[in-house]
Amino acid sequence: MQIQAFAIALGMLATPSATQAVQGFNYGSTNDDGSCRRYGDFKQLFERARNLPGASGFTAARLYTSIQCGTSADPIEAYRAAIDTDTGILVGLWASAGRYVFENELNALVTAGKMLGTAFTDRVVGISVGSEDLYRNTSQGVGNMDGPGCTGEEIQGYVGWTRDWIKDTPLEGKPITHVDTWTAWVRPENSRVVEAIDFLGHNSFPYFEDARANAIEKAADNFWSAVAATQSAAQGKDVWITETGWPDKIVPLTLACGDAAGPVRRDAVASLDNAKAYWNTVGCSLFGKRNTFWYTLVDGAKTKADLSFAITPSSKATPKFDLTCH
Repeated sequence: MQIQAFAIALGMLATPSATQAVQGFNYGSTNDDGSCRRYGDFKQLFERARNLPGASGFTAARLYTSIQCGTSADPIEAYRAAIDTDTGILVGLWASAGRYVFENELNALVTAGKMLGTAFTDRVVGISVGSEDLYRNTSQGVGNMDGPGCTGEEIQGYVGWTRDWIKDTPLEGKPITHVDTWTAWVRPENSRVVEAIDFLGHNSFPYFEDARANAIEKAADNFWSAVAATQSAAQGKDVWITETGWPDKIVPLTLACGDAAGPVRRDAVASLDNAKAYWNTVGCSLFGKRNTFWYTLVDGAKTKADLSFAITPSSKATPKFDLTCH
């Protein structure tokens, strides 16, 4: 309980007021069937987020790339959809595919600024250089076969490169971040990344915290202790919650919600009941109070550990459980 109290105290110190909090979901570039998300897909999803029964304030979107799926450097069509739905954007620049691809990410972003003008740039709440690249570069990330990552030196260089590319454009001055796990942020070799960015993006999934007791009853404690760890490395900078959620079992539509428990990770069980409990205990403590991007509104082609974290099915806007915060 002392850890939780310490974590909550740190969280309150860095929590923006309700009127300032950014709130939204994470959106990949592909649908759950592997097809590329286009303008119409993003527009429909952004509108769904705005009109969720039982929830409100989900008016922002975090992206992982600025490149439209199926192209080498065209701006992602989510940007136009954001304009037409008045959605804020945490820009994503994928950083683990090499310098050539990262240059294309920057080209796509700058091109979007020129093509769409301030209708786009005014909706940018920040620019994220990479996502969990530092974690994937650790022995844990390599052991989990989570894909290529980057060193802290590489991310730091990409941050500087981004600042150079957006200089003298309407995007100049937008806050720049990197998104990673608390286990990456606390590593001393990554302190230069912290120095280079304006705020830290924190990804936290207590379901996967299997080095300690991680049943749903421990989820809030584990979440806030992870946030506290990131804040201890943040050099006084803000920490945004960029990914968090709890998975449920992927069940046939003919089964009722909560009929069966899903995969187990140590003490943690993937189920709709637990996903709802996590939303109530963690999500409702964040929404409207702290900059938060929930994982996720709908599943994409690639989800964490092949689990469903979506709060709505891909095919309909009806939430899987009651989203009302009491």
